[in-house]
Amino acid sequence: MVQRRIAWAGLLLLLLLALAACAPPGQQAVSGELNLLCTPQVEWCEGMKAEFEAKYPTITVNFVRMSSGESLTRLRNEKDNPQFDIWWGGPIDSFVAAKQEGLLEKYETKSQDKIINKDLMLDADKYWVGIYVGSLGFATNTTSGITPPTSWDDLLQPDLKGQVMVAHPSSSGTSYTALCTVLQLRGEEAGWDYLRQYAGQVNQFTKSGAAPARFTGQGEAAVGIVFSHDIVAQIEAGLPLALTFPAEGTGYEIGGMGIIKGAKNLAAAKLWYDWALQPETQELGPKYKAYQAPTVEGAKASRPELLEANLIDYDFEWCGSHKKEFIDRFTNEIAGAANLKE
Repeated sequence: MVQRRIAWAGLLLLLLLALAACAPPGQQAVSGELNLLCTPQVEWCEGMKAEFEAKYPTITVNFVRMSSGESLTRLRNEKDNPQFDIWWGGPIDSFVAAKQEGLLEKYETKSQDKIINKDLMLDADKYWVGIYVGSLGFATNTTSGITPPTSWDDLLQPDLKGQVMVAHPSSSGTSYTALCTVLQLRGEEAGWDYLRQYAGQVNQFTKSGAAPARFTGQGEAAVGIVFSHDIVAQIEAGLPLALTFPAEGTGYEIGGMGIIKGAKNLAAAKLWYDWALQPETQELGPKYKAYQAPTVEGAKASRPELLEANLIDYDFEWCGSHKKEFIDRFTNEIAGAANLKE
């Protein structure tokens, strides 16, 4: 009888091991740490950490919050000894650049089948994937006496001299989206002429793309150029802001995610990747004051009206491929990146 019990126990163990070996990536038992490079606002990063750890209590998430420009620079500097396992959030222009520079790890998974628009939201070679969508808008302080702008030309009005706030494209994906939007709307030559005038209206460039909404709401500027979901978050917080969009067209972001080449905790990174592409995960945003639209089937957008603006046919590959060139030109010819407002 004892021998029979031992035999059955052995068979059961073999069966469990076989089932674990057949389980899809990210579904096998994983423990240890996950080092997350997180680009959205800190509250959302903290929320995602807590949600993931609650679902997978054997994994501890360590995250650092950085803007997309800072994140890309950090990954370049650490290419030979990566300190992060996965990068979550920030416009995919940066992920396109990171892929080209060999900073990301290819990952194919069934979770990618849920992506709504694979042509736009999934890298053809599976190096990055889209996790949210957000449109670019204008935040106007309603106590400033300024009429909320409804076109890019409105930002050049004399009464907005020194009254515009936007992040610097060297550190912010939001600002780079605005820069590349202008170049696509106007063409490169006219676009760069406009950007010189636009920079002349700015009172101070910020490091973070979301910061101008808060500073504008606090009265430090009349108009901020920010993603609309960040403007909504500040309106929800009680700041006196109005949200408008440029009628001739606005750019938008697809927030990206990619596993870092040489990730030391690869299994945990794959687990996060698959988890982040579940509908219930993408619906967590509003819980942490993040109102971006989801990218997977079955997930409901909390603020669908934010995608009803006149969106341009934004060329992510073109903007990503020219990112270093365009940022260097803006920094060297138009506005340096020193003393950015935190």
